[in-house]
Amino acid sequence: MKIASFNDYRVGVVEGDTIYDMTGELPAFLAEMPRQRINWLISHWSDLRQTFGEHRQKGKALPLASARLLPANPAPQHVFAAPANYQKHIGELGERVVTPGGRSAREQGFFLKAPGSLVGAGGQLQLPKGSARRFDHESELAVVISKEARNVPRSEAMDYVFGYACLIDATMRIEKGVAEEERSMRKSFETFTPLGPWIVTADEVEFPQKLGNKLWVNGELRQSANTGEMIVGIEELIELVSSVLTLQAGDVIATGTPEGVGPFVPGDEVRIEIEGVGAMSLSVSETDVRAPRPY
Repeated sequence: MKIASFNDYRVGVVEGDTIYDMTGELPAFLAEMPRQRINWLISHWSDLRQTFGEHRQKGKALPLASARLLPANPAPQHVFAAPANYQKHIGELGERVVTPGGRSAREQGFFLKAPGSLVGAGGQLQLPKGSARRFDHESELAVVISKEARNVPRSEAMDYVFGYACLIDATMRIEKGVAEEERSMRKSFETFTPLGPWIVTADEVEFPQKLGNKLWVNGELRQSANTGEMIVGIEELIELVSSVLTLQAGDVIATGTPEGVGPFVPGDEVRIEIEGVGAMSLSVSETDVRAPRPY
């Protein structure tokens, strides 16, 4: 099933070119905090799976093209990310690399992206106005957590996966000796984490470690790999993160990017596609206002 957040944080099931509005099947009190609807749905999925499976009868059918798709989960408590998790990506940035000694996510652990950096398939990637810095795309499979998870061994990790989405990890690159900001900040500008176009529930993705992962800029294929090439797989990532803190329902883990990372600029169009999960395209623009601290 494809679960989407759209328009004013309504919740729908996507089937083909139609989205079925299922917001009415959720408790009325969520209207007071609509960004939390997806988290609540994931937390109560065992009770609502059958109802959402009857979306054709219970939902209002709308053309998908008429819906503005928001982040697949607009308000996860955490967005974790795995650095250096594809062997061919390690070192490809040359002097801009920040993972020392060729280390991978296994040694480095994880970093955090701000949930406020999320944007959906219906939005834009916005770069700081007037910036002369380099901004790169990173194409990633996102894992969405189904329930509270603490100290989960990898042998049990897949029991904690609700579903999957496409994720672009947009990044402002360091300039050695000039500008070397922390990774989490450089990756957390508003709109720097496109997540979508929806969440595909785990039961529809039989082999998440055998998915094609591709990204294009203006129609040019930049990244093309398979999730089976991850150094640290999904199970180990969940074990790693949950050994540090408790994951919550709706939390997102970005599983790392393959080789082919490169720059994009205002006016470009970036497209990501992950086999069995979905595809989305976002245009790149500048923010309307130059920040008081420019980058």
